[in-house]
Amino acid sequence: MYFQRASYTTVHVVERHLIPCAGEENWVDSRTVYIGHKEPPPGAEAYIPQRYPDNRIVSSKYTFWNFIPKNLFEQFRRIANFYFLLIFLVQLIIDTPTSPVTSGLPLFFVITVTAIKQGYEDWLRHKADCSINECPVDVVQQGKAVRTQSHKLRVGDIVMVREDDTFPCDLIFLSSSRDDGTCYVTTTSLDGESSHKTYYAVPDTMAFKTEHEVDSLHATIECEQPQPDLYKFVGRINIYKDKEEPVSRTLGAENLLLRGATLKNTQHIYGTVAVYTGMETKMALNYQSKSQKRSAVEKSMNAFLIVYLCILISKALINTVLKYAWQWSPDRDEPWYNHRTEHERQRHVVIRAFTDFLAFMVLFNYIIPVSMYVTVEMQKFLGSYFITWDEEMFDEELGQGAQVNTSDLNEELGQVEYVFTDKTGTLTENNMEFIECCVDGNVYIPHAICNGQILSAASSIDMIDSSPGGYRREYEDLFFRALCLCHTVQVKEEETVDGIKRGIHQGRPTSFYISSSPDEVALVEGMKRLGYTYLRLKDNHMEILNKDDEIESVLAMFCSLLLCVSVFSGEYLLFCKGADSSIFPRVVSGKVEQVKAHVEQNAVEGLRTLCVAYRRLSESEYREACHHLTEAMLALQDREQRLAQAYDVIERDFVLLGATAVEDRLQEKAADTIESLHKAGIKVWVLTGDKMETAAATCYASKLFRRSTQILELTKKRTKEQSLHDVLFELNRTVLRQRSISGLSVDCLDFGLIIDGATLSAVLKPTQEVSGHGNYREIFLEICRNCSAVLCCRMAPLQKAQIKLSKEHPITLAIGDGANDVSMILEAHVGIGIMGKEGRQAARNSDYAIPKFKHLKKMLLVHGHYYYIRIAELVQYFFYKNVCFIFPQFLYQFFCGFSQQPLYDTAYLTLYNISFTSLPILLYSLVEQHVTIDALKREPSLYRDIAKNSLLRWPVFLYWTCLGLFDAVTFFFGAYFLFDNTTFTSNGQMFGNWTFGTLIFTVLVFTVTLKLALDTRHWTWINHFVIWGSLLFYVIFSLLWGGIIWPFLNYQRMYYVFMQMLSSGPAWLSIILLITVSLLPDVIKKVLCRAICPTATERAQVKSPQRKSVLFYSENGFHVLLQSVFS
Repeated sequence: MYFQRASYTTVHVVERHLIPCAGEENWVDSRTVYIGHKEPPPGAEAYIPQRYPDNRIVSSKYTFWNFIPKNLFEQFRRIANFYFLLIFLVQLIIDTPTSPVTSGLPLFFVITVTAIKQGYEDWLRHKADCSINECPVDVVQQGKAVRTQSHKLRVGDIVMVREDDTFPCDLIFLSSSRDDGTCYVTTTSLDGESSHKTYYAVPDTMAFKTEHEVDSLHATIECEQPQPDLYKFVGRINIYKDKEEPVSRTLGAENLLLRGATLKNTQHIYGTVAVYTGMETKMALNYQSKSQKRSAVEKSMNAFLIVYLCILISKALINTVLKYAWQWSPDRDEPWYNHRTEHERQRHVVIRAFTDFLAFMVLFNYIIPVSMYVTVEMQKFLGSYFITWDEEMFDEELGQGAQVNTSDLNEELGQVEYVFTDKTGTLTENNMEFIECCVDGNVYIPHAICNGQILSAASSIDMIDSSPGGYRREYEDLFFRALCLCHTVQVKEEETVDGIKRGIHQGRPTSFYISSSPDEVALVEGMKRLGYTYLRLKDNHMEILNKDDEIESVLAMFCSLLLCVSVFSGEYLLFCKGADSSIFPRVVSGKVEQVKAHVEQNAVEGLRTLCVAYRRLSESEYREACHHLTEAMLALQDREQRLAQAYDVIERDFVLLGATAVEDRLQEKAADTIESLHKAGIKVWVLTGDKMETAAATCYASKLFRRSTQILELTKKRTKEQSLHDVLFELNRTVLRQRSISGLSVDCLDFGLIIDGATLSAVLKPTQEVSGHGNYREIFLEICRNCSAVLCCRMAPLQKAQIKLSKEHPITLAIGDGANDVSMILEAHVGIGIMGKEGRQAARNSDYAIPKFKHLKKMLLVHGHYYYIRIAELVQYFFYKNVCFIFPQFLYQFFCGFSQQPLYDTAYLTLYNISFTSLPILLYSLVEQHVTIDALKREPSLYRDIAKNSLLRWPVFLYWTCLGLFDAVTFFFGAYFLFDNTTFTSNGQMFGNWTFGTLIFTVLVFTVTLKLALDTRHWTWINHFVIWGSLLFYVIFSLLWGGIIWPFLNYQRMYYVFMQMLSSGPAWLSIILLITVSLLPDVIKKVLCRAICPTATERAQVKSPQRKSVLFYSENGFHVLLQSVFS
């Protein structure tokens, strides 16, 4: 029987006993499932029917009836949408200077586009739900298998599953078509692990082979309530036989078949019982939405929005006050052309002032760019495809490229200051190779060296035989048997992968090993090369072929222990394999010092080490151990604690046998990637559970630590010699003293810190106070901020998520490949999962997924750089063009008696942000490359130019705002002074109010569009098409709106206005002159800055000639810039 707890696996061999339930317990959180919906026998227990959800999966957010109200509620929770809704309602309620259409149409456009997008996505979820809920399943009823739909399953139903079928709900495994009562399952859709896992049927029901036998079962299942941990399940089954006492059997994760997993290499399974259905299955509980992460750009955008909202209120307030100050004179209160009605005269002055204030708010509300949110969403969504289309980030071995799980954090990739990375499977390949082992002080290297002597053409058996006899020979046999038995490796004869049969050698089938742990496969294969071959697990017996070609069979029962893996043999020997920190405290004899020295030497060389020990048990100790373990495993409440207590009693007084060494090679270009990150100003932390020496060796190999790096140690070993207080302050003084000596020289500040998990826990205790100096945490973080790299070893998975650099709130990125890295990935600002060999949980829970660690370089230095540059320009540009748009309207009120007369026509007010100026900035934010890709790869230091949100800081924001104010003043007063003297057209007509406003609007549209053209460095044909096409569209629309091109669509007050303006020579001169004057300051500023104090990016632009590129379609979609030519 196999049982697993958490993510560690252990093995015990025990005889089977039928132990009746000792009595009832008071369970706080459990459920009772009646198999086949049969009531328990009279007198057994009270029958209490319980209501459970059906097996329907619902991943959609909306229904046909609640889509509109629920979607509108969610959209109007956004401040900008709610604000424009209020403005629209104000325009409907009171008499405002602009039509409600000017606010309603853009808002309607934004709401509609978002609703269509979300509705389409939810429709796809509905389709997926229906296909899952309506798939056919076989349910055993009255001794027959009846076909029904998945959503009709109920808790307690007996289900039959065939090979290659997916389990429709969480099922307890009762019997199998295989004689040994096992089945093989793949859980790729749950955790990404493609290896076959072995599950075990309940011993008392594994003999059932027909539907009638299964249907005759009379039993109940008591288990915990649904919880999302895929690797944990606590329960027991009570089997009633005639009038005998019920027989209880423990149920664990090895008996629970999860929804979404697939049955493999097993013809069919009989009698699986549904315990969790529908939204209570572990799969459904694991796919609930994660917490929303917000980027620094979004926070800056919201802050800028608040500033502009304050500006809007100030404008409205100033105009309201000035209006009543100007109308204080009686002759200005009611001019002859605008007499008030009697109702208006009787209204209170406060009400009139408030109404006017709202009217001014409506008039100036376009300074808040509602369309900016839609443009940003489209930019993020479309821009994310450039990562998935990147052919350089495609891995041929995996057959997969980079994946984007959320597009909300694209620009955050360009702001990373700290990278927290796992070691095994992330920096290393997680492809283990057995190197050597040390048995009782003697070293064994397969097919190479034995005890320091080179063995040419020697077989593995020769190496074992060459060692001394006696007790050493006994230790060797015990050591190799332990490694052949202490594992969860499965043996497969052959396997077809992509049409190729794996495990076929010279036409004959051969076995190969598979396991979820590459370490275990490496050790078992290493033992095979040393003469001990693990053959199979059959009928709870593990069979091994020893060096004498004799097959040994050992009775086995698999259990769980946190760090050690143990086995009882038929001779009552307890073997234990685990980390040295777990084994050495339990050892009482053996050559501890020699083995410990060898382990440390292997760790320094970067090898992964495990220790092996054993203990002889008497028959009474063995029986007592079986009794304690069985009692603990039958418990529903606190099962893990009871098992741990039982293990503590059993696993002690060990004799040390030896240690193993396995090599995990560094990933390709991992060192180059870390070196590039250092040059980019990004600090890298390695968080691992490995030994300090092993992790440090990997850090040196990956260039995280250089030979010139001064290593600072903050470990448990050092804190034993000095107090934690003294060590922390000594390290802090060392760092600060060196920083004060070196000044601004970065080379002299090359410190590296090594800390272990135990010391980290002590440092991060919030209650630990240091007199007069705050707490240890702040001192530790101060030391870390002055180190170029940090290594945290012996880390628990939850500890990885507890490291928060709270003082400066830097942007952090976490990258890992295993389930133990998920908490770290979820906690960081940006989480990246590697599609490694430890499953896909990290990739599924991350924001982005990449095949290899080396792809992180391009992800940050190229994609992240581009994303941040583009969206920063987009945000600043939107505020800039809206200042240019609305400030002339504000100035115009000083010349119209604050009468709320609009300067622009309604169509221009409505379409300015939607049509005339939206596409150029959207395209710019998708394809702009201010520096070539090659330059960004070649010079990682360019990443420093955009660090700490440099392009969205307040000085930059103030510059863009002032530039917008200057341009707005130039538009308005330039047009005003040029038309100060009455201007006539060629036919003698005078320019009027709408011609004046149209002239300013024309200069505005051309100026903001040409400003973007001047900022564009990377020109493609689509840039030309969109920029010049937008200007052409404005001209054609204005002619159309004025009734010139299409006379039937003329608008009365704008009729012939645009054509009349263009027919005037002074108007043409004014347009050209005002555009030039508006653009000149920004051009001069850029030229002077480049000449006097150019940035690293500007210097790189000079070195790297800009390219002209073409866009084209390919099989993968719309790709950009894959072929280019130098200009």
